[in-house]
Amino acid sequence: MSVRSYPFGPVDGLTIDPEYGRLQNDEPLARVQLPHGEEGWLLTRYDDVRIALSDNRFSLAQAAIRDTPRMGPQRMGAILTDLDPPDHTRLRRLLAHAFTVRRVEQLRANAERLAAELLDDVEKAGPPADLVTAYAVPLPGLMVCDLLGVPYDDRDHFQDLAAAFMSITAMTDEEKLAKLGELANYLAGLAGQRRVHQEDDLISALVVAQEDGDRLTAEELVQLTVLLLGAGYDSTAAHIANSVYTLLQFPEQASLLRTNPELMPGAVEELLRWIPAQEISDILPRYALEDVELSGGTVKAGEPVLLAKHAANRDPRQYTDPDRFDITRNAKGHLTFGHGPHHCIGAQLARMDLQVALTAILTRFPGLRLADEVQWRTGMAMRGPLALPVAWS
Repeated sequence: MSVRSYPFGPVDGLTIDPEYGRLQNDEPLARVQLPHGEEGWLLTRYDDVRIALSDNRFSLAQAAIRDTPRMGPQRMGAILTDLDPPDHTRLRRLLAHAFTVRRVEQLRANAERLAAELLDDVEKAGPPADLVTAYAVPLPGLMVCDLLGVPYDDRDHFQDLAAAFMSITAMTDEEKLAKLGELANYLAGLAGQRRVHQEDDLISALVVAQEDGDRLTAEELVQLTVLLLGAGYDSTAAHIANSVYTLLQFPEQASLLRTNPELMPGAVEELLRWIPAQEISDILPRYALEDVELSGGTVKAGEPVLLAKHAANRDPRQYTDPDRFDITRNAKGHLTFGHGPHHCIGAQLARMDLQVALTAILTRFPGLRLADEVQWRTGMAMRGPLALPVAWS
């Protein structure tokens, strides 16, 4: 069996390399070699990816002690992604006490106010405008700062630090570790303040979160906060920019959404399904703890798998005409936020941010259009425009 060099060819915008479709049909269990680490199996079919995400025969914790398939010389793990149940379950339960649906919904009104203020500035400055720097990045940044209790004055600094969390090759390992260390030190200081004087924010809630007398240690609290900040900031910013770009590519869908705002929740799910947001497939390999039979063959005990969630979201076995972007489609069940015990705990916050961000911009600028060619960033975990130049009538 041949071993393919991975990732595949250069990415063009939000297109998916046709190799994923070929593998999905002909070789759903494909042997691949990343720039560093051992060989692994690439999964592209929906059912296989879903099994690997949720089946306890696959382990994330094993990656911490293996020469994992990876993009950089050093492996960059994170507290929730380096654990299997029951250790992962313990942290997840404690985090869930603080990260509630009620807390997210309480932020909606503030998100709508922030979106309106940012778009006021965009409209006042006039076209052309870069929606990445003026809107897509600052909105989730302000929201995450609000959620965690980080002062707004620090948001520019946090944008830089959070970008380090999502970097794959855009900066050296030394640069990334230095920024993450700086971020951890800051959050440790903030958590220390909240232990003395609590406020209505997530860090305060994490400080007091407990179950059967169990609490987060100071180190666990900081690591979880770094994970939430990095993932919730940069990935949501990329999703906002990618979603606006996609709607501009499909003006009939944007028009349908403007005239039927009740379609927004479903439209967000379709955007999350259709947009291949990840630069490469899931960069967190899972290791088989025993032989596991998948549609393409057997993954033997001790072998790693990489999960092409963006390809799985376009699997015709799961979605009819999957390459068609249709906001009226029932896109629930997509794997963008994962599935099973490691399903993204910030998914509801990301959904709310997207709903608010897109509703605000479609309402404010009905004549929105691209003003120039879009350049795309590289070397990051999430795809997205470097800038999104727009104009409006």
